[in-house]
Amino acid sequence: MTLHQVRGRLLISLLVGVVVVAAVVALSDASALGRALADFDWRLLPLVLGLSLCNYALRFVKWQFYLRLLGVTTLSRRDSLLIFIAGFTMVMTPGKVGELLKAYLVRARTGAALARTAPIIAAERVTDGCAMLALAGIGLAAYRHGWPILVASAVLAGGAVALVQREALMLGLLNRLERTRLGRGRGDALRQMYVSTRQLFRLRPFVLALSLGMLSWFGECVALCVVLLGLGLPFSASLLLASTFVFATSAWIGGLSMLPGGLGAAEASVAGLLLLTVRDPLMTAALAGTATLIIRSATLWFGVLLGVVALSRVTGWSLADPLLDRPPTAEPLTG
Repeated sequence: MTLHQVRGRLLISLLVGVVVVAAVVALSDASALGRALADFDWRLLPLVLGLSLCNYALRFVKWQFYLRLLGVTTLSRRDSLLIFIAGFTMVMTPGKVGELLKAYLVRARTGAALARTAPIIAAERVTDGCAMLALAGIGLAAYRHGWPILVASAVLAGGAVALVQREALMLGLLNRLERTRLGRGRGDALRQMYVSTRQLFRLRPFVLALSLGMLSWFGECVALCVVLLGLGLPFSASLLLASTFVFATSAWIGGLSMLPGGLGAAEASVAGLLLLTVRDPLMTAALAGTATLIIRSATLWFGVLLGVVALSRVTGWSLADPLLDRPPTAEPLTG
């Protein structure tokens, strides 16, 4: 696997994304949407982008915290930041599985085994997802849209985190897996992955990561509120509550869809939930569609653009073969 191949796959995903966005516009009232875009107060765009940057900054703090927790201390802050931002391009892969690129790049710079650092990617996804559920839960009392699914997801996530801490049970399952064709020859790597995962999901790291996740993603919820203000809606506590519920729920749905960048699922959720929750005569289908395009551009596509820049800076780094091509060498078990 080379970074040139990664960039080629990214280009294909970006082209698919452009087609999906174009389809969303085509299915809307294009003339009304165009008027709403023209009426938007573009002076607020730097604030919207700034709130997205705050999200990225806090998520980088979490990334650094996870690396230190697993003992990866030889990676410079500059290289760590480049790796973290380069991972933004991988949201355009199905289920964000391409974010394993970050683990490959960490190994390229430090030699840390993939079995040791790959669980960080899973921990980021889980804590971000739980943060979205928590933020969406704030609006459940007011809106009650989709509460059975959100509550069930929260229970499943909590159960999975608790299960990881059942060391004897998990090691027993791994021993059984090692005796299968799929796990043969990968026992040490699987156990190292479990040890790292268990460290990341202990109570204190989990609570800290969840808190950072809620704070970081709340910044983008506020960004949606600012977009609505720029489209002419008056500020109120209910508007901020609706923005938080809409953005968090749509981001969670987009992630659950496993589509690249949540394309289609997230856009439909933002527009539909805005129409359901924002009780203002100014809220029309055209305005909801316009808000959707602006917030997705300022969050998803802005992040992808930054990721492309960072990825271009690390093109010379050599990547190891993909994890599934051959078992990674496990490091001594710790923790």
